[in-house]
Amino acid sequence: MAGGGGGGGSPLGPTPPMWYHRDLSRAAAEELLARSGRDGSFLVRDSESVNGAYALCVLFQKHVHTYRILPDEEGFLAVQTSQGVQPKRFKTLPELVSLYLQPSQGLVTTLLYPVDREETAVLDDRDYSDGEDEKPPLPPRSASTSTSSAPETPTESAPAANGLSTISHEYLKGSYALDLEAVKQGASSLPHLNKTLVSSCKRLNGEVDKVLSGLEILSKVFDQQSAFMVSKMIQQSVNQGGDQELENLVTKLAILKDLLSSIEKKALKALQDMSLSSPGSLPLFSMRRSKAIPVQAFEVKLDVYLAELTKIGKSQKYTLSVDVEGGRLVVMKKVKDNQEDWNTFTHDKIRQLIKSQRVQNKLGIVFEKEKDKSQRKDFIFASAKKREAFCQLLQLMKNKHSNQDEPDMISIFIGTWNMGSVPAPKSVASWVLCRGLGKTLDEMAVTIPHDLYVFGTQENSVCDREWVETLRAVLKDQTELDYKPIAVQTLWNIKIAVLVKPEHENRISHVGMSSVKTGIANTLGNKGAVGVSFMFNGTSFGFVNCHLTSGNEKIARRNQNYLDILRLLSLGDKQLGSFDISLRFTHLFWLGDLNYRLDMDIQEILNYINRKEFEPLLKVDQLNLEREKNKVFLRFAEEDISFPPTYRYERGSRDTYVWQKQKATGMRTNVPSWCDRILWKSYPETHIVCNSYGCTDDLVTSDHSPVFATFEVGVTSQFVSKKGLPKSSEQAYIEFESIEAIVKTASRTKFFIEFYSTCLEEFKKSYENDSQNSDNVNFLRVGWSNKQLTTLKPLLSEIEYLQDQHLLLTVKSVDGYESYGECVLALKSMIGSTAQQFHTYLSHRGEETGNIRGSMRVRVPAERMGTRERLYEWISVDNDETGGPKGKSTMVSRVGHDYVKQSVVRKQLGELGKVTEEGERNSKEEITLRPKQDPSDGDSSISKNSYNNPAYYILEGVPNQSAAAISPELLPSPTSSNPPAAKLPPSSAGVRIKPPPATSGPPHPRRPGTAQECSSGDDGGAGVVGQGGGGGGVLGTVGGTMNRPPPDFPPPPLPKGALEMAAEAPFNKPRSLYPDLAEVRIPPAGPSGPLAHGEGFRRGGGGGTGALDDQSCSVLQMAKTLSESEFPGQPPRAPSAPLLPRGQPMGLGLEACRTFPPRHPIPESIAEDMPEEALWGSSSSSLSVGESSVGEWLQRLGLEKYEQGLLHNGWDDLEFLSDITEEDLEEAGVLDPAHKQILLESLRQQQQK
Repeated sequence: MAGGGGGGGSPLGPTPPMWYHRDLSRAAAEELLARSGRDGSFLVRDSESVNGAYALCVLFQKHVHTYRILPDEEGFLAVQTSQGVQPKRFKTLPELVSLYLQPSQGLVTTLLYPVDREETAVLDDRDYSDGEDEKPPLPPRSASTSTSSAPETPTESAPAANGLSTISHEYLKGSYALDLEAVKQGASSLPHLNKTLVSSCKRLNGEVDKVLSGLEILSKVFDQQSAFMVSKMIQQSVNQGGDQELENLVTKLAILKDLLSSIEKKALKALQDMSLSSPGSLPLFSMRRSKAIPVQAFEVKLDVYLAELTKIGKSQKYTLSVDVEGGRLVVMKKVKDNQEDWNTFTHDKIRQLIKSQRVQNKLGIVFEKEKDKSQRKDFIFASAKKREAFCQLLQLMKNKHSNQDEPDMISIFIGTWNMGSVPAPKSVASWVLCRGLGKTLDEMAVTIPHDLYVFGTQENSVCDREWVETLRAVLKDQTELDYKPIAVQTLWNIKIAVLVKPEHENRISHVGMSSVKTGIANTLGNKGAVGVSFMFNGTSFGFVNCHLTSGNEKIARRNQNYLDILRLLSLGDKQLGSFDISLRFTHLFWLGDLNYRLDMDIQEILNYINRKEFEPLLKVDQLNLEREKNKVFLRFAEEDISFPPTYRYERGSRDTYVWQKQKATGMRTNVPSWCDRILWKSYPETHIVCNSYGCTDDLVTSDHSPVFATFEVGVTSQFVSKKGLPKSSEQAYIEFESIEAIVKTASRTKFFIEFYSTCLEEFKKSYENDSQNSDNVNFLRVGWSNKQLTTLKPLLSEIEYLQDQHLLLTVKSVDGYESYGECVLALKSMIGSTAQQFHTYLSHRGEETGNIRGSMRVRVPAERMGTRERLYEWISVDNDETGGPKGKSTMVSRVGHDYVKQSVVRKQLGELGKVTEEGERNSKEEITLRPKQDPSDGDSSISKNSYNNPAYYILEGVPNQSAAAISPELLPSPTSSNPPAAKLPPSSAGVRIKPPPATSGPPHPRRPGTAQECSSGDDGGAGVVGQGGGGGGVLGTVGGTMNRPPPDFPPPPLPKGALEMAAEAPFNKPRSLYPDLAEVRIPPAGPSGPLAHGEGFRRGGGGGTGALDDQSCSVLQMAKTLSESEFPGQPPRAPSAPLLPRGQPMGLGLEACRTFPPRHPIPESIAEDMPEEALWGSSSSSLSVGESSVGEWLQRLGLEKYEQGLLHNGWDDLEFLSDITEEDLEEAGVLDPAHKQILLESLRQQQQK
């Protein structure tokens, strides 16, 4: 509630008036006023910019005008006025509003029609369907504790009562009178007070004894005299009591104080003496180290050309042995007569690892052979998991033997578990080792210790200290390391604990903790969230563990829980108050029992689970559906789910789901669901890879299974300039040429931009926008020219420092100083002498509120341009879908924003010379190493969102009459519960989107919204990712199949003339590369006025009519269709196969995915393997080619079920296949003699042609 008013009374008067809306967001206020639709409608809400202030919102001529109501030093309220105008002061808000109900009081219009708040009944968070208690469980008796390395950071946990106040009250009420009577009779002591104090200090006495006993051991080692004194004190305390007990406690405290101050000095002297007497030896307790990692051997096959087989013979089998401790890789192959031939490469001779994106178990290794010459060999591993284990071991080896003082990359374990109010079993090793179901680590990598462990638990009845010690003991057993607790935060039975390797303890700083209650009426802590944030060197991390409202039907309540936590959790840099926690951290991880359920009949769910077919279930997962609608977790990512639902199991077993329970209210159904989830959101152009995501199958004490995930995360160091502070001639600059934003608002006020960054000494502000217009009452386009934008000066000017920095922007109004949208930009791709263009989305309080674009550059002086390769840039992805010659790596840079200039100006981190294969292969091209990109990056190879593409100007909220005018086929079918998916945009050279290989088993589970099933709610953009991440991109990722976070931008408004494009040929009208926003017109609403929220396009929700809360207006399907158009300045492209509507079988419904303008579809498997020249040929010519991929060849023969086996064994090229033998076919899984004969005969026929 906002602050107090004058005279000490409430500023709202005796009872809050109905026109006052507490905690109402600015966007929601505008929506309420727009719904009223009458000039003079008004309401008052809390200010988003100033605590204790209010905002008076008035509707006039379809625009919302906002006036700030500020309290003065005496608590009186006044509407903010222009300079020089005397404000009128009021004690309460009703008095202030009553004045402005009268005409001619200085507002834009008289206040006429109050917009009352909607009174909602208090929601009961109890869920009788899933076995929760009839009453919320009481908080644990132990106080909510926080263990932190930064004690100055306050926590928000309320301390529990310890009973001392009760003892004191009892004395003051009763025994006090007895002591008073004794004093009157001449007594010199107060026996009853003494008894009260002894009782109060009873626990303290015991704690002091424990501490002294522990120190006694150290005393015996370092200080014999002190040890004797401690032993004597402990012995005396046993026999003393009564009046002497309190005096004895005071004495023990004094001795403890002296002992603590002296023991360190004694220990230091003893260790110095020990080191002088035996300098070559160290005490035993200082030699503790983690387990030595044994040498690991991997059986692989060499991937070679057909032409090379004659030169190397038939032996393709190799053994790769990784010696992490010794820093060596041994490559050994068997030759004739059981002889072996091997080569040893030290860690510094391994130049790069190149992961094949098409063949998930294929890896290229580039070795340094001699000066300026390198050698690449491609190996086929037994599985994709083995390849990932090999890469992890080599990364660990490189890191271990690096000459860098600070790490470039760390590994993080994150676990979440609803423990069901039952203590954990003795061992939870399978949880911390990521053993179980889903995407798990290979056994060779499972015992490698992670740098950070984050444990989130719900319904955890174990006290904090015991729980942390349990976790430390488990980690000690598995790693032989004493992990240090960085922070422990608790809200009732919701806990989060963060532990770090001892070597990293000093790299952790700025630890913060917070909690938010979202239980009944937002006052009980049985539901809510706890969070921890800190800096790891120069990288900020945030972790949120939550337990949201339970119950199958309470989706809206869960969504609101999330938004409340996002807004109220106080973590991170306090200067970033304008930004919610999703933008305050380089990496934010969100875990917990989110309680979203499956919307499907229970019997169908069980049938799918029994068949291990999770994809149909993921399509009805409530969290996925809400993310598709952009209701929650905007632009978060989640790894593919390939494990069964983790809730609700029968306790003591993992074989049975308990889905019915008899309650007082009747029989309740509780369907199996993926309640327990781990999501993340990272800044653009940062490195993060999810290596595992699964659940255990052997911890059965709870009705939930523990869930785990591991991440490889790039980190930055606390940069120290070797050249000192820059001189004026060496100063780097961040310069803006222009910025344009489209914000979702009915206001017509002026705006300014605030810039925040750790590379700036303080935040900076722009001047007011100098251009502003709109053709749609619900959207406003504002622009800033160069003269309105300030030049920013970073603290340091080195490129190595600046390429890791990010800039946070918030667009604020002049009238209320409230944010209308925030975003983050990476400086890495902005570095250069010429301006680069950026385009990204704006969000506020978890809602997408518009988009922003502009042109900027980061100028770095030449003498500050030195850089180095990071460890995570050592591994790259080979986009080898073109079917071109092996060994030629087509590496496409990806950036986190959408830039017109696709090849961004970036210093290459290293070049390799000619690639040779020991005289067997000579490449005439140099391989240019590029840094491996992170999952949050977009893909510059995807031209869908270039500024010369009109689809880029479509913004959510444009009335759907304009969308229908462009392409009626895009409207959702009234008979279908899901709108048809849009077609992926064509991708540029070297990047092809490969369909999943046909297999005889169940399909690989994939969440709705991924590249293979883009829902209509998916926002366009580069990269393929989690919910809402539509558009094209590269399916393969570092570490296997994984979701890339959604793109960093929504489509902006429709450009002028876009509605006429349906009648135009693709090339008959030239368009500028970067059209002026003055030419971009937002189509006005039709005669019927703007559509109500929820009409028009739906974001992946169910069909038919529903509540307004479950629908959203969107024209993104139209955007995806327009994105297929060709424009000048771009080479014509051959299209890839359109995506199918969700749930529709392959080969059906292509008409529903019609592109605009119409073009002849080419089978995707052909397009992806065609030479680059053919793909970039004329799009108007029809291509007629033979089979160019293994998959298509098998499909023609009707034996497509063998594709995965052949690819798995490295047979991924038709030319290579021509020399395959029966033995090779058997190894690939072709055991049927008839099928072998068909395949071999087909290959022979092709050779004869």
